[in-house]
Amino acid sequence: MAKKKILVVDDEKDILELLEYNLEKEGYEVLKAMTGEETLELVKKESPDLIILDLMLPGLDGLEVCKILKKDTKTASLPIIILTAKGEESDIIVGLELGADDYITKPFSPKVLIARVKTVLRRLEEKLKPKEVIQIEDLTIDTPRHKVTSKGKPIELTKIEFNLFKCLASNPGRVFTRDQLLDSAWGEETFIIDRAVDVHIRRLRKKLKTASKLIVTIRGVGYKFESNED
Repeated sequence: MAKKKILVVDDEKDILELLEYNLEKEGYEVLKAMTGEETLELVKKESPDLIILDLMLPGLDGLEVCKILKKDTKTASLPIIILTAKGEESDIIVGLELGADDYITKPFSPKVLIARVKTVLRRLEEKLKPKEVIQIEDLTIDTPRHKVTSKGKPIELTKIEFNLFKCLASNPGRVFTRDQLLDSAWGEETFIIDRAVDVHIRRLRKKLKTASKLIVTIRGVGYKFESNED
């Protein structure tokens, strides 16, 4: 089996070497770039399986790189994990809105980053498999019939609640901003304040009862679905 190819982008040589060492130890092939321009060239030339992208880059910054890659149909599905300084919530939100798959703040544990890499790659593989029925722990989500059951017992959800739940459960581990959930549940042409998401998530959790713990709040960002099966 060919090694997964990971492009690591950071303008700090020490961080590049740290990431290269830990990723190679896990069996990944590592490519390195220190600028946004170099990143775009390597993506075209090498077709990596995933990018670890620092946002603070000289010249073309990480957010611009992310935007360019996600707008291009050839690279739109390329997974991106963004690196950002601790406390930069606004950068995290913008990155996720642009299509980044996950984020990690500096300083970070290499072990945690490796775990995130594995999760994002696994999620991509799962996403490529067509699923009409999603089974997670005691929950079954029948997407064609718009039905959710817990241990075989139906859970009555509204259309919006079902759309929210399906979006989160179909992408376990991925953090969604409120705006992304609005687009998924209501549609992009609908004008509703993002706090409406919080209201519906609250109602959804109430109906899920003990399974409500699967929907995790990411403070200042949005929500994600997390189970022991991730």
